[in-house]
Amino acid sequence: MTPTHFSFTSAFLLGLMGLTFHRTHLLSALLCLEGMMLSLFIALALWMLQLESTGSSAIPMLLLTFSACEAAVGLALMVATTRTHGSDNLKNLNLLQC
Repeated sequence: MTPTHFSFTSAFLLGLMGLTFHRTHLLSALLCLEGMMLSLFIALALWMLQLESTGSSAIPMLLLTFSACEAAVGLALMVATTRTHGSDNLKNLNLLQC
C-alpha cells in the first residue's frame, strides 16, 4: 500500500468513524460527510491521473459537483432545523413528532 493510498483511505475512514460515533450535532455530521467526499474526490482525481485516461476525466468534477450540492442541502436543512427546534443537536430531533 502506497503512502498516498494509505492517507486517503485513513482520511475516509476517519470521516466515517466521526460520522458513526460522534453524532451529537448536525454540523459535525455534515463536516464528516464533507471530509469523506473530499477524500474520495482527491483519490479519484489522482487515480484518473495515474490511468492517463481522458474519457473519464470528468468523473472527479461530477463528484465534486454532487459534493457541493450535498453541502448546500445539508446547510439548508441545518438552518431549517435550527429555526424550528432552536438547536442542531441531533438528540433533540424527533422525526415522529410534529
